[in-house]
Amino acid sequence: MTKPTIGFIGLGLMGGAMVGRLQDKGYEVTVLGNRDRTYVDQAVDRGATEASNAKAVAEASEIVMLCMGTSEQVESRMLGEEGVIAGMKPGTVVIDFGTSLPGSTRMLAEKVAAAGGQYLDGPLGRTPSHAKDGQLNIMGAGDKAAFDSITPVLNDLGENVFHLGASGAGHTIKLINNFFAMTTANAMSEAFAMADVAGVDREQLYNVMSAGPLASGMMDFVKAYGVDGNAQMLAFAVKNAAKDVGYYTQMAKDAGVDSIMSKCALAALNGAVEEGRGDTLVAEQIDYFSAKFGR
Repeated sequence: MTKPTIGFIGLGLMGGAMVGRLQDKGYEVTVLGNRDRTYVDQAVDRGATEASNAKAVAEASEIVMLCMGTSEQVESRMLGEEGVIAGMKPGTVVIDFGTSLPGSTRMLAEKVAAAGGQYLDGPLGRTPSHAKDGQLNIMGAGDKAAFDSITPVLNDLGENVFHLGASGAGHTIKLINNFFAMTTANAMSEAFAMADVAGVDREQLYNVMSAGPLASGMMDFVKAYGVDGNAQMLAFAVKNAAKDVGYYTQMAKDAGVDSIMSKCALAALNGAVEEGRGDTLVAEQIDYFSAKFGR
């Protein structure tokens, strides 16, 4: 069977790896990057077409994929005279692989449906190295028939592909997931910093904590830096973590509730960003807490 033509907007680390995977699987891809041309140039060198704007991407594609940092960036590519919606053909399926606000996702889904297409959310789990090998976790949501129609493509990108419900459900679950992950990571970071203050050994603290019900992959990621000096086990920037937890708190407000548990994690992450630590990795929050404790 003929493979659908793909438009891909947002070729950062994750998006670039995903486009490489699509090209490995034989898809015809039209791309639109942002500031860094590294992965755009790689894709073009392998036969991708570079578009001048998002409208041109949509005009050339049956499926449009976005992998961007914020809802504001997604909306800027979707809306307006040069946006995806302006260039869509009837039947086009658009999927947002980023971590976006559910309210923004539902708004865009309505606009895309009014233009004759379907808009899905599909936030991702795992890393760019998993993307390279087609082993992502994809948290899909939106119109089920549209999701089913592109599932063969999603299966080329992901090892675990879920349909989680109506529009916005994927982004909702991703934000809850990231809130919990980043709260845990910051709590473990403070625990290591507090061990220093209290004069106990970090590794001994970890050995005790990990022998009980607190044991988790996130604890191990933070320990990899706090004890072993390897921050790359949790290769997620503090500024991105702050954005995601901020989106979680906004989602809660939009639902008419006030999140309690996110406040501490968000204060620590935003505090680190304000101190110029935004480009450090999340496990390096240990250093932020240590500095706060005067160590």
